[in-house]
Order: sequence, then structure tokens, then C-alpha cells
Amino acid sequence: MASSASKTLMELLNPSKRLKTLSSSSPAGTVIPKSPIAACSSSTSADAASNLTPEQRSRIEINKALARSKRNLRLCTEKIEKSKAEGLGYAKLEELLVEETWLEAIPDELQKPYAKNLCMFVEREICGSVPIYPPPYLIFNALNSTPFDRLKVVIIGQDPYHGPGQAMGLAFSVPEGIKVPSSLVNIFKELKNDVGCSIPSHGNLDRWTVQGVLLLNTVLTVRNHQANSHAKKGWEAFTDAVIRTISQKKTGIVFLLWGNSAQEKARLIDESKHHVLRAAHPSGLSANRGFFGCRHFSQTNQLLEKMGLSPIDWQL
Repeated sequence: MASSASKTLMELLNPSKRLKTLSSSSPAGTVIPKSPIAACSSSTSADAASNLTPEQRSRIEINKALARSKRNLRLCTEKIEKSKAEGLGYAKLEELLVEETWLEAIPDELQKPYAKNLCMFVEREICGSVPIYPPPYLIFNALNSTPFDRLKVVIIGQDPYHGPGQAMGLAFSVPEGIKVPSSLVNIFKELKNDVGCSIPSHGNLDRWTVQGVLLLNTVLTVRNHQANSHAKKGWEAFTDAVIRTISQKKTGIVFLLWGNSAQEKARLIDESKHHVLRAAHPSGLSANRGFFGCRHFSQTNQLLEKMGLSPIDWQL
């Protein structure tokens, strides 16, 4: 009897443990009442949240999104390690898209015949003698980093960078410690002139992705030092499906189409539902022909604010 009373007392003192036990043993659909302590804690959290400034709330949301992105990265890494441990040498490509909101938005896309051929091609390339970029766990980094439900802006790139250590699965972005490519240097120059951002010392654009900026290349892999080597293998059909799905299932997305290749994708976008901003490509060859002075970054934020959405903090 004393043991039973002691156990009950411990459950009262540790309601979370008690609820966890109830939850695991209760039939599906059973409603478990919240303890007074949990209800009080929830109420206190809600009160605290209501007292936050918009900037503080935005920072919390960004931190949550960053944690989600890191979780997805970890899931991809674990899948690859598990495959290697089982002697495969690689993870199946379709298993490396792990962000649930995208799996719901484009269900079975990677099971279509063209995509199965693409997956087999990329898997052979991964096992080949020539390195491919980005590393497998980053192939779907754009989608795994920017959930479909947080999407606000789409920037379309082309081929991944094809030098060692450059590609990280995000259009125009390179990891910290890698020399910033000329196109990204020009993007930073326009940012400074347009919205006053200071030019960063690195080219990692992760901070944009967790705010809802999808940095989507039209081809997601490439061979070492062989530009466009994975073009016309199926990636274009996949990324077209992504763009088409965004157009169909979302409203008010701001698309930044830089250069002729990106602007060709306008055919997939319903411009009566979305905002499409066009400019020259930021490469050294064409930035002076209409990229500099396009003011796309300030225009994007103006459009977002008109829709009642928080602007993008472009400063890295």
C-alpha cells in the first residue's frame, strides 16, 4: 500500500512522465486531460509569446526553421551511413528528400519513370571514379532547408558549382571558407546598393533559406570540373515539377528570374497568382546589362509586406 501511495505521489510530482505513460498505453483517439501544471505552463508560454516583439518572434521562427533544416541534414547523413554499413556504398536518391512538406506537395514524383531513370543515373555516378557535387547528403538541400509551408521567395539557378567543395545544394551559395564566386559577389554588390547590406566575408546563404527563400538550381548534380554534365538526365523535369507545384498550390510567391535560362521557367508560373521579377544574370558577363540596379531585394520585401508577410532579412 505504501509503495502504491509513493508511486501515485511520484506521478503527481512528475506529470510529464505520467502523461507519457498514459499516452503510450491509451487506445488511439483517447483524449488525455492536461494536468493543471501543464495547462498553467501552456498558458504562461502563450502569454510570454504575446509579449514578444515582431523581431523576437521572427528570430524564434528562424531558429526553429534552422533546427528543422539541421534535423533534415542529419537524417540524410544517417541514411547514407546506414547504406554504407549495409554494403551498398550509397543511399537511394529518392530517400534523400526527407522534408515532409515537400513529400506531401510532390507525392510520388521521384517514383515516376523519368525520375527512376534519373535516380539510377545519379547513383551510378556516385559510385563512379569521377567525383560528383554536391555530396549526396546535400543533393536535395534546397528543398530540405526551405519547407513548402514556409515558402515566400524562389530564386532559380542553373547548374551546381563544379569545383571541389563549392556546391552545397543551394543556388549561388558556397560553404563558409570557400572563395565567393563572381556571380555571388555581384549579388552582394546589388544587395548593398539596394537595401544597404554590408558585404559578408563568406557566401553561405543558409540564413536566407530558413526565412523561406528557396534557392533552386534547375539541375541538382554535376561532375567534377564538367559543367552541365548532368543536364538533360531528368533533373529539369523534376525541378520543373517543383516550380509548377509551387505555382499551382501556393499564392503570392515572389519569383526572382535572373538570366534567360531562369526566365524560361516563367512558362510554369501563373503570373496572375504570383509575382515574377526578371533581370539579367548576375554573372560577370551580364551583371552590367540589367542585374545591377534591378532592386529585386527591396521590391521583394515591399511585395511581402503588402501581403502582410514579414520581409526577408538579406543581411548574412
